[in-house]
Amino acid sequence: MSGAVEVFLDETPGETRGAIMRDGRYAHLLIHREGEPEETRLGARSAGRVIEVNPGIRGAFVDIAAPAAAFLPFPKNDRLTQGQRLEVVVTAEPRAGKGAVVRRLGAGEGAPRLIQPAPSIAEQLRDLAPGEESVTGIAAIDAVIEAEEDALVRSCVFASHGIDLAIERTRALVAVDIDFASTPGRDPKQARAAANREGLKQAARLIGLRNWGGLVVIDMVGDGTDAEAQSKVVRAAFGHEPQAVFGPVSRFGLLQMSLPWRRTPIEEVLLDAGGRPSVQTRAISVVRALRRHLLADTLSPRIIARCAPDEALIAYPLAARLGPRAVIQADAAIPPGRGRIEEG
Repeated sequence: MSGAVEVFLDETPGETRGAIMRDGRYAHLLIHREGEPEETRLGARSAGRVIEVNPGIRGAFVDIAAPAAAFLPFPKNDRLTQGQRLEVVVTAEPRAGKGAVVRRLGAGEGAPRLIQPAPSIAEQLRDLAPGEESVTGIAAIDAVIEAEEDALVRSCVFASHGIDLAIERTRALVAVDIDFASTPGRDPKQARAAANREGLKQAARLIGLRNWGGLVVIDMVGDGTDAEAQSKVVRAAFGHEPQAVFGPVSRFGLLQMSLPWRRTPIEEVLLDAGGRPSVQTRAISVVRALRRHLLADTLSPRIIARCAPDEALIAYPLAARLGPRAVIQADAAIPPGRGRIEEG
């Protein structure tokens, strides 16, 4: 991708985040939480043992010493046996109750175990934005919070292009709907083409930001009478993804495509089953806010973060790593997610 690139790295106790902004909008948000199984992170290499072979789905389940078995797809003519030792690498992290997906590297030996950890967030940022230095400190904290907000929003309005873009992930697919309000005096055909270009550009960015994959159905502006041009626009918008597979544009202006799954979707990392920030997310947010204030205020003897008791329970040992000036205080009167910072 071309254009201006900014890279941010925030290392808050309990969680490391990386964010990449391209042309003023966030394109990547990477999150690694302490305590997550290292064996299931993208790029981790492990020694594994085949525990089940299922020819019907052309795959096998492999014990890699993670909480759940990993799935190993294999070609039709490949042969695996139960108990076989393999060396594998994670190609897709767990999501929606499914274990990690792995690729076979060769023969393995010994008990299932991690052989080589996944690349760190800093290393991933260098791969995604070669040659760009990572911004840290307060600017990085603000950036990763903004990137989170961008990743969790359900619909976006781009007033300059007259576009209302809605993207929703269901159990079966990702639905993209581009709504367009034409401007009086402008050629309708050109306006629709411009709306599709911008809408698809932003849809591709947001899908990548949210770590989504699988089947994607896009409802573009127009009815499909200019299917060839619409198809070119879609391919250009997702041209950064070499594994994307595109279907034709239907007469209704719909296009189906497939994207690979790689990282755990952002909402599964940050939200609970009810779609609200999990207690861990809220607790780490308190610690991140406390760290920001410590960086901004170097004179106050103490910076106190008051938060709900369940958040304080998780935040307390994390904040202790920020030094003696950082204090966490539980306050039952504070609603979840409404922690506040005070000078001591």
